[in-house]
Amino acid sequence: MTKVGFIGLGNIGSKLAGSLLRNGFDLTVRDLEKPAAQPFLDGGAKWGHSPKEMAENVDILITCLPNPAASAVVMEADDGALKGLSDGKIWAEMSTTDEAEVCRLGALVNAVGAESVDCPVSGGCHRAATGNIAIFAGCERTVFGRMLPILTTMGRRILHTGALGSASILKVVTNYLATANLLALCEALVTSKAAGMDLNIAYEAIRISSGNSFVHETEGQVILNGSRDISFTMDLVCKDIGLFSEVAKRVNVPLELAPLMVDIFKDGQERYGPREYSPNIVRRLEEATELDIRAPGFPPQMLDDEPEQAGYEVIPKN
Repeated sequence: MTKVGFIGLGNIGSKLAGSLLRNGFDLTVRDLEKPAAQPFLDGGAKWGHSPKEMAENVDILITCLPNPAASAVVMEADDGALKGLSDGKIWAEMSTTDEAEVCRLGALVNAVGAESVDCPVSGGCHRAATGNIAIFAGCERTVFGRMLPILTTMGRRILHTGALGSASILKVVTNYLATANLLALCEALVTSKAAGMDLNIAYEAIRISSGNSFVHETEGQVILNGSRDISFTMDLVCKDIGLFSEVAKRVNVPLELAPLMVDIFKDGQERYGPREYSPNIVRRLEEATELDIRAPGFPPQMLDDEPEQAGYEVIPKN
């Protein structure tokens, strides 16, 4: 059986690792906060005493961490994973990271004989919990073939995006679009309320129309509930837009919306704190208009009501 190591048991990582454990993989876990690992240890997973030790003892080492700097520490520290990786092993980076950084670390991984894949996820914690999330994978095709049984356990729709780093580019592209949709949705809901519309009706009008989006059907519901709990925070939004902006800068694309989005979320962080849930950016407009953007019947958190299904590779057109 393939031995898998998983480092980083945060909001997303814990759900992905949970799918591996639930489906019977030989799993070793590690997190800076050991109590986060206890449910996995209780369920039969082993504890990783260091990234180096884990890399020595597993076939595939997965990292799912909050930022590129954290991944660099895990890989390059004195007891880091690079000291334990060797021929035939795979490092899988599931963090939302910078394409240039994952390629830099990937070159170091290749230098010790191992292979690399960047495989970030998209679709929210609720879908990660049920194994129904989407996963991008940037790597050599042979590496993708080895990773596919792991990826189809953690996710439902798996897309091979090309060479190492390509998945990280597309991940920050999709996160950028999600943030743009969130800000537009906040303005749409507040404007609807100010114009006298019933917010339950407004929600349905958007949902069944050309204005619909994944963000509306998920974050829109927790905005209207009032919890604003999507397990994603304002500082992470700023990180992701920054990563997207760096990609655009490297390829000489003159962005217009991204700088404005950064300014809005920086203001949100100053008002409500960097760890405030990102959908609560709507409070800026609630305060400006003195309107309450809540409606009855919406859940405080999103739950995936679809049954866990076997994952599969998505084949692009042409």
